[in-house]
Amino acid sequence: MRIIAGQHKGRAIKMPRGIRPTQNKVRKAVFDILGDVSGLSFLELFAGSGAVGLEAASRGAVEVELVELDRAAQKAIEENIRVMKLDNCCIRMQDSAEAVRDLFSRGKKFDLIFLDPPYYREFSKKTLQTLSDYDILQDNGLLIVQHFKKDELPDTLGVLSLFKRSRYGDTVLSFYRKLKK
Repeated sequence: MRIIAGQHKGRAIKMPRGIRPTQNKVRKAVFDILGDVSGLSFLELFAGSGAVGLEAASRGAVEVELVELDRAAQKAIEENIRVMKLDNCCIRMQDSAEAVRDLFSRGKKFDLIFLDPPYYREFSKKTLQTLSDYDILQDNGLLIVQHFKKDELPDTLGVLSLFKRSRYGDTVLSFYRKLKK
């Protein structure tokens, strides 16, 4: 697995064992749809290897927070951050729901939020609900959920509204915008 574009294009990403990394074609699709992320803040929940957040950092995201609870994955992310000398990246060693509540309590907001929870456990829907309840998305921000094709996600949930869904084999990317109040 390698960084696809930006300052660290071609750089190998250290991968922890036992995770399902976001495939290169899916990662490329995310950033093709998002376009230029330079100057934006980026949050990756269920970071795993951190590949999506690291890609955002390589492409110019000004601030990247990666949330991961698994210790082996944390070590791999920390090593990737160190090797790439990414001063704009930090890792939160927390459960994703706990991290969202903590970020909300500190008034933190992100331009882009990406989540790729483990498949088959309804984490996508639960995390989407948490993100709707604890609004940490900027007014013009986007939220992207990578999920299994059989996971049904709502078209709207609280302040979030689905505007695009793309399928890549068994993987689906659902893109949400924040509804205006």
